Order: sequence, then C-alpha cells, then structure tokens
Amino acid sequence: MNMRGRLKFLSENSEPPYFGPSEGGADARSTLVGDFEMRDVEILDGRLLDEDLSLDTHGFELRSLSGVGDLYDSETIADRHEPQCRELVASVTGATRVHIFDHTWRSDAADTRGQHGSREPSSFVHNDYTPWSAPKRVVDILGEEGERLARNDFAIVNVWRPIATVYSSPVAVCDARSVSPESLVAAERRGKGRIGEVYVVRYDPHQRWIYFPQMTPDEVLLIKTFDSREDGRARWCVHTAVEETGDTGNPPRESMETRLFAFL
Repeated sequence: MNMRGRLKFLSENSEPPYFGPSEGGADARSTLVGDFEMRDVEILDGRLLDEDLSLDTHGFELRSLSGVGDLYDSETIADRHEPQCRELVASVTGATRVHIFDHTWRSDAADTRGQHGSREPSSFVHNDYTPWSAPKRVVDILGEEGERLARNDFAIVNVWRPIATVYSSPVAVCDARSVSPESLVAAERRGKGRIGEVYVVRYDPHQRWIYFPQMTPDEVLLIKTFDSREDGRARWCVHTAVEETGDTGNPPRESMETRLFAFL
C-alpha cells in the first residue's frame, strides 16, 4: 500500500554540505555537515503501479533472483551472490563487461552492526556519484585501465538486496523523471584515503517517491547511481531509507548493497 514517510532533505539555505569518513559497527555513523530538514511525503507502492519501471526510464527496477543463503558468508557471496549480480546487471544494461567493486551491509540494530561491521541505513536523500566523482571512482579502482574505460560509456549500478524480509526502514527511490537539476547539490565526500563527491537533494513537491514493501532476499532493487550517457535516459536515481516514526514493533532492517561498474 502507499505510505507517508519522513525523508531528510538538504535545507534551501544550507551552507555547502560535506561528508567525513563513515564508520561501521555498533556505533556506526556518518559525519554529515550541512543543514537538513525532514519532510513528510507520499511514497507510492511500486508493486501496485501499472507501469514497467525500468533502469533507463525511472532509474531503478525490481527484479527476482533465486535465494543464495547467508549473505554474511564470504563463500556464499563469491560463489552465488556475485555471479547473480554480474549476470543480471549485464543483461539489464547490455554491458560487455561488469566489475564488482564494493559490498556494503546495513542494519538498524546496533548488535547486528557490531557483529558484522555493518553500517546504518542511509537516512538522507542522495545519489552516490556525480559526473566528476563517477569516472574518478573507476580510475581509483582500476588504475590505468580505468582511465581508458572511463573515456567510453559506462554506468554504475547498486544491487540492493534484503538479508531478511524488510519490514522497517525500507529504501525509497525517486522517479528520475521527477528530479530537477536545481534540486541536486554536490557535496564533497571525504573518505579514508580518498576524496569523492555525492549529490544531496533539496525537497521539491514534484518529486515522485516509490518503494517496494516487504522485499525478500530473493528480490533485488537495481538502483542506477550513474550513467555517462546524456541521451535522455535516466542518469541516476536519488534514494534514501524511510525514517520510522514511533515503535512499530517490526524487526530491524538488514540489507546488502553490491556496487558494479557496467562498461558499455
């Protein structure tokens, strides 16, 4: 069903925002500097929409995969989860080569984060890359080969997967067609040993927010976080976790993100 959710946006008159290094574990936190505001927005149930949601039109799409088992187990990830991700992203994007470069685990629960070194759900509206930081990330990861690859068309895709059925803090994605360039603000990301850049987002009543309730481990949400092509297709998808209000009694969210370069 559709829901009302509180989302964190950059305030209109904020000073230039930036991020310090993030930390995982029980006391996981992101150092976020800037003025932010909470907005109550309608979030549509993507399962009820009578339209084909696609990576190139909307910036995201829901796909089904066979379950793989324990997503905290390194052998399971390497032998089952990663091949699924590579095959799916290559099929959806038409990429001739895909390269997995990052896994991130997240949880609402401090004890789970402490056990697995997970991070907290991202609680502000953002996109992971900008036209400056996306090719830089390719070069950071792949070196001289990355310099050559980044001169051609490529995309970055986040494969967002539940570790258990999601009952709290679901991820909300914004229809790329409803995001105006004026609402995007570049923010420096000061990681450990590297400098990146993300987009943070100002509220716009024309934004169209969507989520998929009770996602299960045999479902993945593909989120496009960058596309080098400027031909009218979605170039990125701003997204965030939905803040819970009050004690819902629902189990905490556990999820995993796998990021891939898709070289086109």
